[in-house]
Amino acid sequence: MVQQVTSGIKISVETNFEGTFYKNYKVRFAFGYKVTIENQSKDSVQLNSRHWKILDALNNEEIVEGEGVIGKKPVLKPGESHTYNSGCLLTSPFGAMQGHYNMVNFTKASKFKVYIPSFKLSAPFALN
Repeated sequence: MVQQVTSGIKISVETNFEGTFYKNYKVRFAFGYKVTIENQSKDSVQLNSRHWKILDALNNEEIVEGEGVIGKKPVLKPGESHTYNSGCLLTSPFGAMQGHYNMVNFTKASKFKVYIPSFKLSAPFALN
C-alpha cells in the first residue's frame, strides 16, 4: 500500500493483478486498485474530478481525466473517508499510475489539488 497526505487529505492505494486476456488480437494485463480518500483536515471538502497518468513498461502513456470517481463526487466532512475500486489495462505486465484529484474546500471556498502517490502495477508471474 502507498499513502500520501496533501492539505489534510490522505490518499491510500492498494493494487492487485486481475489477469490477462486478449482484446483486439493483443494480450492485455488487467490491474485493479482500491483507493481510500480520508479527510484528516478540519474542513468539509468535495472531490470534483480526477487526473491520472498511466504508464506501462513499453513507454506507453495514457492520460485519463473525468468528473468524480466511479460516477460520484463524494463530500467528506472532517474524519470521514470514501473508498472505491477501479482498474486499468496495460499492454505489458509492469506499469505505474499517478495523478491528482481536484477538490473544493467548502470552509475556505477554495479549490485545491490532492496528489495521488505513484504506485506500481506488476503481474506476479513476471517478477523475478
